[in-house]
Amino acid sequence: MNVVSPQQLKLKIDDASEVSALLLRPSTAQACFVFAHGAGAGMTHEFMERVSFGLFERNVATLRYQFPYMESGSKRPDAPTVAHVVVRAAVDEAARCCPGLALIAGGKSFGGRMTSQAQSIAPLAGVRGLAFLGFPLHPAGKPSDIRAKHLDEVDIPMLFVQGTRDKLAELTLLEPVVTRLGPSATLHRVRDADHSFHVPARSGRNDREVMTEVLDALSAWIATCA
Repeated sequence: MNVVSPQQLKLKIDDASEVSALLLRPSTAQACFVFAHGAGAGMTHEFMERVSFGLFERNVATLRYQFPYMESGSKRPDAPTVAHVVVRAAVDEAARCCPGLALIAGGKSFGGRMTSQAQSIAPLAGVRGLAFLGFPLHPAGKPSDIRAKHLDEVDIPMLFVQGTRDKLAELTLLEPVVTRLGPSATLHRVRDADHSFHVPARSGRNDREVMTEVLDALSAWIATCA
């Protein structure tokens, strides 16, 4: 059981609205991961918590936050223009709460894509790199790389942590994208994992072992940016 508790925060989006956030900061942290959730589950989902506490144990702070639709209990994700504003607010809050720490932004699936879109439009202040945990390259069953077009406009390092069985990112499409992006982009393949980083029993591994791999890869890459 984790003995630390995240600090509860509120992110002001505009004069009339705000969303919740959770900051988990080790005393020895040198970087903070501004961590956005996926489309179907919010910042307190088990996956989000495991990543945040796992990074805490690896001396990386995390700022998790809600998008407005999740905060209000809706199942329909916000329009990108709304999501981008929230991403920027979260980055600004991380800079305020964690002065002196290197900032990395990104997230799970939808959250990572919204972060990269925001960065492609205008650089996120102080952010040194983007990390994606299951980048949603295309809808399930509709392979395409059109969702990666904006990544050409991102000029900071990017990490793609991707399961080899991810139905939202066929590796035959994602690998050429990463190659096209050049040396600033890194692809870490998680053998036998799906979009949620689950692995079948026949793989010979379990989800706990996979999570350890994901966290080790992510924290090591963050250290190179920090």
